[in-house]
Amino acid sequence: MSESRETRLKRLQMRSMRRGIKEMDIILSSFANAQLASMDDSELDHYETLMEEADLDLYQWVSGQAPTPPQFLDLVTQISENMRAG
Repeated sequence: MSESRETRLKRLQMRSMRRGIKEMDIILSSFANAQLASMDDSELDHYETLMEEADLDLYQWVSGQAPTPPQFLDLVTQISENMRAG
């Protein structure tokens, strides 16, 4: 049995705020709270794939310290913009 959308959103929000590096906890939980509910299933799949990446890599991409892999560029840009707006 697959999980409901509500359960999936709660799971992704929890994963976003329990990353391991405090900075990523803050950045991703803010993004998750602001954006996940409006994402479609395909976008949630992509976000979930991004969550598999290492915290240090994510932090460097979001902060502009390292180039973001092309497959994550749009999503990381959204996360970075949310971080600056927050």
